[in-house]
This record gives sequence, C-alpha cells and structure tokens, in this order.
Amino acid sequence: MAEEEFTVEKILAKRMVKGQAEYFLKWVGFDDTENTWEPRKNLDCEELITEFEAKLKAEKRKSGGAQSAGSGKKNASGNDDGKADKATRGFSRNLDVERIIGATDASGELMFLIKWKGCQEADLVPSKEANIRCPQHVIKFFEDRLTWQET
Repeated sequence: MAEEEFTVEKILAKRMVKGQAEYFLKWVGFDDTENTWEPRKNLDCEELITEFEAKLKAEKRKSGGAQSAGSGKKNASGNDDGKADKATRGFSRNLDVERIIGATDASGELMFLIKWKGCQEADLVPSKEANIRCPQHVIKFFEDRLTWQET
C-alpha cells in the first residue's frame, strides 16, 4: 500500500530540535487545528522552505541584525540561537493575539505558537505567560481540541 502524500500550503514557523530543523506546517485542505511540526528531512517543498528562510533572514535584518541585542552566538546550522531575537518576539512585539495555532513541549516546557493580528509571523511563547496575557485564547485553544466520549 502506497503512503499517502499531503501538500504543504504554508510554513508558519521553524524550530530546532536536537540540531534538526522542524517546520510548523499548514496543509492544503485541512483546518488550522490539523497543522503539524515536521522535520525538514520529511518535506518535499523546497520552494516554500527557501521562501520561508528568506523571509526569516529579511526580518532579522529589518530588526537591526538582532545580534547586537543578544549573545550573537550561532547554532550548528548557522542560525541565531534565539537569544538575540528575544526583544522582538512574543508579547514584546506589542501586538494583539489573533489565535493560538499550536503547542509543543519539545523544549521541556509547554509553549504555544501564537499568530498575531496584522502579522504573518507566529511566535512560540511560554504557556505560563500566555495563561496570564491571553487566557481566553488559551481556553479556546483547548476547547477546540476537546473530544467527548459517550459512555
């Protein structure tokens, strides 16, 4: 039996897990609740990856190179280690939350992927902060994922 293939509509975010890039994907024909994190090695959408990576680089340049604000360290893939961008990520952007589009605990801490109003980018934000800053969005995120079993 052949493995079913799905088409990536859009790349929403990137993270590094054990030195490997993973992308948060929106799939063609599926609701946002079906978005998933996938390792780069599993993907066959080089044009979307190239476009997304170029957009990330442009944002870093636009934010003043970001390195002067943080450690300036690069990880093994040549990307900033994330500390440099901290001042312009998450709630410090001073943007309104549109919705929470995903969650992960890959770093050992529950993090929400938040989509901001009027912005194409999404950020991973600690759940502890989201619980305080946007509790109604956190509640909606979990309500949307509840399943009830009949007894």
